[in-house]
Amino acid sequence: MHPKLIALENQFARSILTKVSAPCLDREQVELWIKRDDLLHPIVSGNKWRKLKYILNHALSLGAIKIVSMGGAYSNHLHALAYIGHRLGIQTEAFIRGEPQSNPTLSDLRQWGMHLHFVSREDYRNLRQYKECNGLPGNDTGAYWLPEGGSVDLALQGVAELVSEIDIPYDVVCCPCGTGTTLAGIIEAVRPDVRVFGFSALKGGPFLRHDVEALLTQPRGNWEIVTDYHFGGFARTKPDLIEFIEQFLNETSVLLEPIYTGKMFYGIYDLIEKGFFPAGRRIVAMHTGGLQGNRGFCLT
Repeated sequence: MHPKLIALENQFARSILTKVSAPCLDREQVELWIKRDDLLHPIVSGNKWRKLKYILNHALSLGAIKIVSMGGAYSNHLHALAYIGHRLGIQTEAFIRGEPQSNPTLSDLRQWGMHLHFVSREDYRNLRQYKECNGLPGNDTGAYWLPEGGSVDLALQGVAELVSEIDIPYDVVCCPCGTGTTLAGIIEAVRPDVRVFGFSALKGGPFLRHDVEALLTQPRGNWEIVTDYHFGGFARTKPDLIEFIEQFLNETSVLLEPIYTGKMFYGIYDLIEKGFFPAGRRIVAMHTGGLQGNRGFCLT
């Protein structure tokens, strides 16, 4: 591991396991634990760091002087990348989907020195075809291309470390899904008898199955993607989701956000209430951070 990354990671806090108490859990005789990756760092939290760690190590090993990536106007991935680039002294650049705008996330990116290009949705979709670190046409010498959400094989290595830190027996793992990269890393790392559920934050989430399968090193049959809790689509929300997030905070002191983690925990609770998980199961749910996104929803 590159010394700069070791020095940065040494400043991180521990990602602990927190047990949740709720009447539905007692009634259905199911345990729910949260893997608190949101506690790793106030900015580079959760799966953002897990996915970026070994990608950045590869970029540094190649002598890259700039990392170029892509994302939406509230992208947690770009938010983490810009901050790390600032801390490590690496230039960063990003293609942002949509018309030029300003918001707290983009302000942070600019403050940390990330150069932003706003592109049409069609041009943004075209960028998704480039998968290799040297694959983006016209990229500057010394620039390293990183696809949307850090969705490359190296990301799975960091996610596997997340799984290795779970020091209690468990039967089920749940995680939110955007690109499916974190889900793929978890599937690769858990025992074959552990069930893995990815909760899609996007409407029309079934396409994610193809993307996850493309990242896996071999076919596995212990996982599925839950598509019933997207609340209208990516970054869409409804009053009952916001109400659930506020109630969850009051009852557990754990803050969620409505793009990924809020939807997942809402779905987990709903499935528990419906008796989906057999009695005696122990569920570990991944808190993937991304709390900076709450600024767009008037949540703290």
